[in-house]
Amino acid sequence: MEKPLLFNKWDITEVRVKDAGLADKIGLNPVIVPRSGGRNTTISFHKSRMNIVERLVNRLMVPGHRGKRHKITSGRCSSKTSKITLETEKALEKLEEKTKQNPVQVLVEAIENCALLEEVAAYRLGGIIARKAVITSPQRRLDLALRHLTQGIYKVTFSKKITLADAIADQVLAAYNKDPKCFAIQERQRMEKEAEGAR
Repeated sequence: MEKPLLFNKWDITEVRVKDAGLADKIGLNPVIVPRSGGRNTTISFHKSRMNIVERLVNRLMVPGHRGKRHKITSGRCSSKTSKITLETEKALEKLEEKTKQNPVQVLVEAIENCALLEEVAAYRLGGIIARKAVITSPQRRLDLALRHLTQGIYKVTFSKKITLADAIADQVLAAYNKDPKCFAIQERQRMEKEAEGAR
């Protein structure tokens, strides 16, 4: 029996996760079309079973809010899943052309580079609010990495004549190369620097 290839092009079974903390959270189950129809959303932590490409597609639909005044909002991003999936497939093709590697491996390594290790937690201590550096859980590391990656893509495409596929490919490649201009890498460095100051 033949192995199912992602979009009938790429073998996911050969993709390896180097970060031991994220190994159980990044879903690399072989599928042809990354769309589960919400089967993994009813039970806590079952989103780890969802294919990582599908999680990226879902997050592109709703990149999330950022800032107290919702500087980045999700209100303008509604689209059809089939359209976003098609653009993601085109982006993976562009990544394969540029890197000559399996594009899912490039995506996984980009997410590993965006996943922060520490963040700041605020708690009340008497009458003041104290801040303390805490280690980020693996699930939250992956969630924040996907959020920052997609917010970077949204920021690049907003009011500009760049296609979504080009923006996805550029941002994933920048995160893969640890480019300091990449929004997701900047956010990781900012949050880890805050945590270092709160130790």
